[in-house]
Amino acid sequence: MQFVVMKIGANIQMPEIIQQRSIKQRPKYLNLTEIRQPLPAIASIMHRISGGALFLMLPFLIYLLQLSLGAPSEFETLKTIAGSPLIKLILLALLWGFLHHFCMGIRILLIDIHRGVDLKTARASTVAVFCISILLTLILGVKLW
Repeated sequence: MQFVVMKIGANIQMPEIIQQRSIKQRPKYLNLTEIRQPLPAIASIMHRISGGALFLMLPFLIYLLQLSLGAPSEFETLKTIAGSPLIKLILLALLWGFLHHFCMGIRILLIDIHRGVDLKTARASTVAVFCISILLTLILGVKLW
């Protein structure tokens, strides 16, 4: 491949043709199961997924809030709904999603003010995000279960 570079200066000369350095060809087929993402990339992807899941589940959470604030019969309905093991697992997943999203958001804010941008600190903060969010989920999940 070739590309043209124009020299900018007092005298405009004819374009020089420069050979592109030999760059490793990109693979035509990417097997996504074999690509190994770095931990900060995984945390970033999970931050986006957790934010999307929280947004999509917002009507359900608002409905549960409405039941909890209503008449005593509505509160009994809430207790019945929340007593289901499947709903408990969904709420536990949403709790983890919220805590991960919150902790990762703090990490991103710190990166925005140029704290923890070097590789070693970025990896350590990512591990901290995962550990703190899982630990808080376990603590709050045991209390809520």
